[in-house]
Amino acid sequence: MATKTTSKTTTKSIKTEDNQKTLVIVESPAKSKTIGKILGKNYIIQASMGHVRDLASKGLGFDIENNFKPTFEVIPEKKKVITELNKLAKTVDRVYLASDPDREGEAIAWHVKECLKFPEDKIFRIVFNEITPHAIKDAVANVHQIDMLKVEAQKTRQILDKLVGFKISPILWEKMKNYKLSAGRVQSVALKIICEREDEIEAFVPVEYWSVDALLNKDKADFQAELARVVDKSGKDVKLELHTKKDVDEVLKILKSAQYKVAKVTPRDTTRKPQPPFITSTLQREASSKLGYGVSKTMQIAQKLYEGIDLGDGSVGLITYMRTDSTRISQDATDAARDFILDNYGEDYYPDKPNVYVKKNQANTQDAHEAIRPSYVDKTPESIKKYLTSEQYRLYKLIWDRFMASQMTNAKVKNITIDIAADKYIFKMGSSKIVFDGFTKIYTEDEEIESAKKFPDLKVGDILNLKELKPEQHFTQPPSRYTEASLVKQLEEYGIGRPSTYAPIITKIQQRNYVEKTETKALKPTPLGRAICKQLSEHFVQIMDYKFTAKMEAGLDNIAEDKQNSIEFLNDFWKPFSKTLEDAKNNMQRVDVETDKVCPNCGRKMVVKISRYGKQFLACSGYPECKTALPMDGDSQVQIPEDEPTDKKCEKCGSEMVIKTGPYGKYYQCLNDKCKKRFSIVESSGVKCPECAKNGRDGELVKRKSRYGTFFWGCSKYPDCSFALWAEPNGGETCPDCGSLLVKKYLKRGNKIACSNKNCKYSRDMEE
Repeated sequence: MATKTTSKTTTKSIKTEDNQKTLVIVESPAKSKTIGKILGKNYIIQASMGHVRDLASKGLGFDIENNFKPTFEVIPEKKKVITELNKLAKTVDRVYLASDPDREGEAIAWHVKECLKFPEDKIFRIVFNEITPHAIKDAVANVHQIDMLKVEAQKTRQILDKLVGFKISPILWEKMKNYKLSAGRVQSVALKIICEREDEIEAFVPVEYWSVDALLNKDKADFQAELARVVDKSGKDVKLELHTKKDVDEVLKILKSAQYKVAKVTPRDTTRKPQPPFITSTLQREASSKLGYGVSKTMQIAQKLYEGIDLGDGSVGLITYMRTDSTRISQDATDAARDFILDNYGEDYYPDKPNVYVKKNQANTQDAHEAIRPSYVDKTPESIKKYLTSEQYRLYKLIWDRFMASQMTNAKVKNITIDIAADKYIFKMGSSKIVFDGFTKIYTEDEEIESAKKFPDLKVGDILNLKELKPEQHFTQPPSRYTEASLVKQLEEYGIGRPSTYAPIITKIQQRNYVEKTETKALKPTPLGRAICKQLSEHFVQIMDYKFTAKMEAGLDNIAEDKQNSIEFLNDFWKPFSKTLEDAKNNMQRVDVETDKVCPNCGRKMVVKISRYGKQFLACSGYPECKTALPMDGDSQVQIPEDEPTDKKCEKCGSEMVIKTGPYGKYYQCLNDKCKKRFSIVESSGVKCPECAKNGRDGELVKRKSRYGTFFWGCSKYPDCSFALWAEPNGGETCPDCGSLLVKKYLKRGNKIACSNKNCKYSRDMEE
């Protein structure tokens, strides 16, 4: 890493001769068709398939003593990609590097350049925010050099993250007696946020409170008002709090005999402003709340929309780049939106001046590209629906609607608030009615536009009839667990992570079994996750500090903007961190991840263990004296199964056997303490093996588990017969087309009965 890196991003116009060939290297093959269609026959489009190099796998991959100088090596599975790129480069006159328009994309472009055996002065960087003819041709006409400041910032992030993970993880392996635990710099902070919320929930003490509604009547119309305030002895109007039934009963005594009179009618005209177009975090949140999509799923669908969808006459990129924290909109997009709104909705729906949006924390915003918007406003969701999957259509519609609404006029709302006096108490009720829909004609955050509550025309002084008082007991609720979407919002508010990192952060803490999803899709820390968080919070205070992590993110931004030196940044981090590491090695206690469950055999605490396949299970803390192991369900609660009696005898000693349940399922165990032989339980399909039937054997298909933990159906005569199916046979039924066995396939698009012969296309819907 150089001590000083300069950026060369000045654009350069290049005249393209008709007979000259250009190799355009993109990240994803999905972009190739779309871009190739736009650029024509003189351009060869090839994908690098993402990253091609990484820090050397041996050791840290960089030399701390030599100014953190990194050593990069080609990722083994990308060697063929590099060979193919160099082969194609021999046939062209220039190379354009067209990876994504962010720091990671800039780094990928640099790594590809370093691997190419091609004249450096003929390699150029092109950047586009959307895959449209205008954007692609403009990028090709105005090429530039790789921005080495962005590359330096990305390399620094890699080094920083590996420094944390590579140094902390071995300490966790040693101290927590678990299988290959790991700690990430930003993932650990995300885990802390989730664990702290769980602590709040467990410490929460519900508080009783009561509400009182009055069912009133005027001119034969019934309506309801809520008790809200009381006039105290000084004549001041204050909020009324009812904590017990005794409090309520005292109030009801007065209210039952009181006169109900309209004390105040307050009409107020307000406006509702449209929300800004989506950025990464707001898209993830809205897709979660409205569509039920997780963060990773949202980004995968958005990636497809960005890269291009075949609309009948070729692939078309439908949205702009989806990893952004900027709400900026280009002038071309603003003009296109204006024309569409005026043509389709009229002048009343377009503001006098275009709407401009600025983020509150603008200082943390990378304004390299635009907000997420449709590439073509005239490609309405309905007009291209037949070319999209259901999921693509729903997300595209969300993006299109939000963008178009963001460019429209405010909605006009008429609010009416009414105060009703009953002795010294004040009831309130209100109504909102949209008198001009404005942007809500296309999009609203609410599921439905709030309609006006029905009550008669009331005037100050009107006397109302009391029909009923409705007291109701309530209890305060603990804070909700984070969902993926609300966690992204919290990370963004803390200044932790960036648009490209939100999805990987959330995915990793779930893959590592530190966090799990509940039935309501809330994020709950596992016992393992809480134990790791506790250890890290006690011994790596700075790493787990929100402000410090945000400061690191800001430092990386500063490196990209040439405001901070990368080596000084890393040294400032490493010096105190190395001391913290030494202290943790000496002072961190060896611990098991204890649960509140007890061993059914000896009464000692059960602890969390991890199998060789990464699956959590519970084991007795008294191991090896007690070898009890039990499965753990999705809520981290143990279902302790009783031994099941059986008439099976032990093949080794002839003693009785019972069925027990371990971390990998049920098995037979001998009751003889001197034997304790175990046998697996074989689940038969009842279907004869077709291969054995041909050879006169009596093999049948039984359920087996592969060494990777997946189930399949194999012949009971293995290894003499190796016939196997990866799906459950359908009761021995054979295919009417080819005679092979039919199997059950459970698919997202519907369950099928299909042929097991991969060359046969027979299938039918499975009956429920």
